[in-house]
Amino acid sequence: MNVKVGKAEIELYQGDITALNVDALVNAANNRLWMGGGVAGAIKAKGGKTIEEEAVRKGPIPVGEALVTGAGTLPAKYIIHAAVMGQDLHTDEEKVRAATLNSLKRAEEMKIGSLAFPALGTGVGRFSLYACAQIMIDVVVDFLQKTEVIEKVVFALYGQAPYQIFHKYLLDKFSTK
Repeated sequence: MNVKVGKAEIELYQGDITALNVDALVNAANNRLWMGGGVAGAIKAKGGKTIEEEAVRKGPIPVGEALVTGAGTLPAKYIIHAAVMGQDLHTDEEKVRAATLNSLKRAEEMKIGSLAFPALGTGVGRFSLYACAQIMIDVVVDFLQKTEVIEKVVFALYGQAPYQIFHKYLLDKFSTK
């Protein structure tokens, strides 16, 4: 599913975020930027440990913030590490909102035209997929209405349930306009 927002486009993709051909992948990170399991583990496994080494050198960062590193051997050029949780591995609505917004700000600052987000905080952080879809889509739609830089945001959703939840919220949001 693709939706036009301003000069940009939002796309939903069901599958492995590391396979996408976009300028940047967003990593659902902790504030120390260690890359263990989930999305971070997949990015590190396929892109190489240099991604984590660069991130850790630049960190730690406050929860809700984001920083950019190279993407190692992945097709993307950059990884945007969105600190959606601290060492307690807990996240909430405000952290997801801030991490999403700050990821978009870093993309705009770096002149990144396309990026892919996972469902931030819904794995290790155990945040609600429904709440995540609402927060992330709302933040992205609002940001895309103002940006001149970002042309495409992909929500890379691993599994059918996350895809269906994001699809339903995006459909509902745009069918009421």
